[in-house]
Amino acid sequence: MTHAQQAPEGRIDFAETLDFPTKRLILIGTLLGLFLSALDQTIVSTALPRITQELDGLSLYSWVTTAYLLASTAMVPIYGKLSDIYGRKPILMFGIVVFLLGSALCGMSGEPFLNNVFGSGMMQLVVFRGIQGFGAAALTSVAFAIIADIFAPAERGKYQGLFGAVFGLSSVIGPLLGGFLTDNVSWRWVFYVNLPIGLVALAFIFSKMPRLASGLKPKIDYLGALLIIVFSVPLLLALTFGADGTYAWTSPTVLGLFATSAVALGLFLFEESRHESPILPLSLFRNPTFAWGVLARFFIGAAFLGAILFLSLYLVNVQGVSATAAGTATIPLTLGLIAGAIGSGQLASRLGYYKTMILIGLLLMMGGFGLLSTLNADTPYFQVVLYMVLLGLGLGPALPLYNLAIQNAVKPWEIGVATSSGQFFQQFGSVLGTAVFGAILTAMLPNQISRQLESVKADAPPAIRAQLDKMGSGDSSQSRGGSQVSFDATAVKATTADGIRKGFDGVRSAVTGAVNTGNIAAVQAVASNPQFPAELGAQLKTIPAQAIATPQGREAVITQIRAGLDTAQADAIRQADTTLDKVSRAIKVAFATTVSRIYLVSILVAFLALLASLPMPNLRLPRKGEGKGEPGGLASLEG
Repeated sequence: MTHAQQAPEGRIDFAETLDFPTKRLILIGTLLGLFLSALDQTIVSTALPRITQELDGLSLYSWVTTAYLLASTAMVPIYGKLSDIYGRKPILMFGIVVFLLGSALCGMSGEPFLNNVFGSGMMQLVVFRGIQGFGAAALTSVAFAIIADIFAPAERGKYQGLFGAVFGLSSVIGPLLGGFLTDNVSWRWVFYVNLPIGLVALAFIFSKMPRLASGLKPKIDYLGALLIIVFSVPLLLALTFGADGTYAWTSPTVLGLFATSAVALGLFLFEESRHESPILPLSLFRNPTFAWGVLARFFIGAAFLGAILFLSLYLVNVQGVSATAAGTATIPLTLGLIAGAIGSGQLASRLGYYKTMILIGLLLMMGGFGLLSTLNADTPYFQVVLYMVLLGLGLGPALPLYNLAIQNAVKPWEIGVATSSGQFFQQFGSVLGTAVFGAILTAMLPNQISRQLESVKADAPPAIRAQLDKMGSGDSSQSRGGSQVSFDATAVKATTADGIRKGFDGVRSAVTGAVNTGNIAAVQAVASNPQFPAELGAQLKTIPAQAIATPQGREAVITQIRAGLDTAQADAIRQADTTLDKVSRAIKVAFATTVSRIYLVSILVAFLALLASLPMPNLRLPRKGEGKGEPGGLASLEG
């Protein structure tokens, strides 16, 4: 056997030696830590508009999320390996401490006592979010490995399901709590709320959790750790820049980042092939469950984030859900996800096998995407809810069961790096999926809007037609994800009506002034103005000079013209409202058509996950006391 296959000396089997009350306390502390990380990803989005306004940092809006994503994704596999070497407890505690430090600093962003360190308040927030992400990576990568340390494979499913439920629960609580804190206390408490939760988790872990060390000797692959960061960060940046339109996909900046990432990947693979304790042992890819499992998770990561992002976009722009409520509007999907995660985990624990449920979940996911691809501007909301529930039921099993499969297939002392690698591939899939779906959105949406507006423009008043030409031109204002062309018909109607009234007020003032001069030439000049209603202009031109020669005559003419202008103003507002209703309808149809096309692509992504899952072996999950001498269940492969 090579060093990668030999069990470390002095390794403790915590699944056998720990009593259940101790395991329960460890589980509570770990779930709190994971909830902390999951909540942070959903609670901040609700507060971001207010934060951007107060810190005057609209140009850095997306970087508040991007900085967190860059740091957390790059660090996930590194923490997994470090936890295999030093034990789960110290790495998890380190991650929580760094996360809480980052949270406290995020809450202080823009405060005078920071003395403009790193620049503006918004830039401070971006940097501090990176620190948060640096710590959060430990929470997500180590938490799933802890389950494998303290429970036998056959018991893990029901607890992995709880972890999936934590993510679902946070997506419901996060937007609600974020909105409440932002509106009633301060956006800073969106970050400060992490502190008490984190301190409770830290206390649980410090006092109740054993070190959970694998017994590996600390031979750290420093160069591999550096190279995985140099590979990950430029690739994520390139995908982000290309997807949000910061740079063109063929720009030197994006191509240079891709090239840097490719070179770093080549060096990383070379380093991992020769180091005695690599960050990501390439030997794991000779394990079919691991190799096919992480590939499937890559595709599921792409499909999962696409489902959430573009469903919210549809709900806001077509169903008319407010932007603030968009996060909670996906609660049906979350409930389905929680039910799928917990139910599949429980079934896997009882049956002792997982593959059938993975495949059923992927088929349900494809069915959910298939139904969502039929969305249109007239789909009833209750129907969208049913589609969301079905998609959630399909996505749910993916969260616990792939972790379960991978952990069951590797050696116990490889669980940390194997678990974190799966998380790493899933997060990368999410970024790539967002980039691909975002590119589809920005390519299709302007064309759809332009096509839908053609018939509207033909009957629109000239002033509104000019605005519609701009809206359908596909200019850069639409390129950053497409959500900026959302159309609030009520607000636009009010603005347009106000503009029409002001225009008519100007005409009234001009014609009153001209008539009161008693000069028929001045009246004729006003009547010839293109802004003056044509029919009233023709009537005004027929007025004889004698009609305005006396005060009484002038008053009668002014009264008659004003009555005509009032009627014309009401007709103009009514015509504008009719046109804007058509515009609103056209925008909804364009959004619904584009999002439905994205879900057609999502079916393909889910199908690729299904294809990757088919070759996975269906290993039996050993129960407590079983599997000695058969680590990972490899000897119990089902034919």
